[in-house]
Amino acid sequence: MPVRLGQVDYLNCLPVYYPLEKRLVPFGVPIEIVRGVPTFLNRLFTEGRLDATPLSSIEYARRPNETIILPGLSVSADGRVESIMLFSRRPPLELEGCTVALTGSSATSVALVRILFAYHYQVEASFTVRPPDLEAMLREAEAALLIGDDALVAATRVREQGLPLWVIDLGAAWKEFTGEIMVYALWTVRREFAVNHPEETTALVQTLAAAKAEGTRRVGELIREARRTTGLPEEVLKDYFGLIRHDFDEKYRRGLLRFYDYAYKLGLIEERVNTLHIWGETVG
Repeated sequence: MPVRLGQVDYLNCLPVYYPLEKRLVPFGVPIEIVRGVPTFLNRLFTEGRLDATPLSSIEYARRPNETIILPGLSVSADGRVESIMLFSRRPPLELEGCTVALTGSSATSVALVRILFAYHYQVEASFTVRPPDLEAMLREAEAALLIGDDALVAATRVREQGLPLWVIDLGAAWKEFTGEIMVYALWTVRREFAVNHPEETTALVQTLAAAKAEGTRRVGELIREARRTTGLPEEVLKDYFGLIRHDFDEKYRRGLLRFYDYAYKLGLIEERVNTLHIWGETVG
């Protein structure tokens, strides 16, 4: 049976999945890829309908005993990210008592917004979940959160048209607040699958590592593919692929644990996370 592997259907995962889709690297294990937005993949993974997936980082903290992190992979940014964006009619410090519309496509970014409002901006707002349509969201709210390709496209349009909106990059806001890298997603495997299929899990790790390495060598191809699917300008895409990181060394882990600390203080996760269970390091 193939490993059921999730794929976030945004450009931020293209550097890892493009080499897989084009068969540019050998597969150490048969793989069945399932595409979707982060919250959809989170749900499939939790329900046991995926064996491995890029999981919203906040979701790992909600079930760390059931989930193992695959080493060397994440979706992260060290500051500006351009695809986690708050669009607002007024500066963040002036959003006290206002309504903020949140996309239903995201889990980590929704947690990040709440953390930044509570501790960085120290503003109390009300939050509502809406489909990722900027104009519709701003008809009901003073500010709106978009992520992924939706955020990239909307930010490009706002800037090109000179629309009267504040565009706040939440990766940059997190960096300003903490000085840390922000980890948005982790490649994870269900603990039950990893324990029962250790050889397949190790082969999956090796396949994904090879795909990531191949993707970093093919940035020009990634930009052409991204232009084809999104229509975004080349300079926007070149900038974006220069911002997104897929590593997971000690700096990334420190930033992730800092994020978990604030999530715990705000009541977004039930237990404090002090240990990360990583395949081949702490488990496996």
